[in-house]
Amino acid sequence: MSTAIKPKHQRLVLVLVALTALIGAALLAAWALRNQASYFYLPTQMASDPPEQGRAVRLGGMVQTGSITKQADGVTIAFVVGDGKARVPVRFRGITPDLFKEGSGVVAEGRIGSDGIFVADNLLAKHDEKYVPREMKDMSEAQARQAVKNTK
Repeated sequence: MSTAIKPKHQRLVLVLVALTALIGAALLAAWALRNQASYFYLPTQMASDPPEQGRAVRLGGMVQTGSITKQADGVTIAFVVGDGKARVPVRFRGITPDLFKEGSGVVAEGRIGSDGIFVADNLLAKHDEKYVPREMKDMSEAQARQAVKNTK
């Protein structure tokens, strides 16, 4: 009596083994990245339900007018991010993006410190929907359309 596995059954076993390995790899990757996820908070959420101290998060909102101050070391700045309902003090050490200014949108990546100040490792500045590149600022709408057309 022959105990050889039919080719049809061999393929089924190989597909099941491959599927099991793929699911296992996905679960392992998800488990490894679970603590690396960077959650996004608005100032209102940060004030009402702050993340645990030391957890990497993103804080997004508007840089409050009159809140940017340079520290004595010359490379650290402090500012306040708000959303109209709450305000969160932020400290950042480094070079700020060109678009970073009072009244503009910002996403700060970092952690909440023991003193309650959000310590940013990275700043992402956002421009508003009325943004026009410097080169196109003085162009008419027709000229701007032509310039865009020429770049394609």
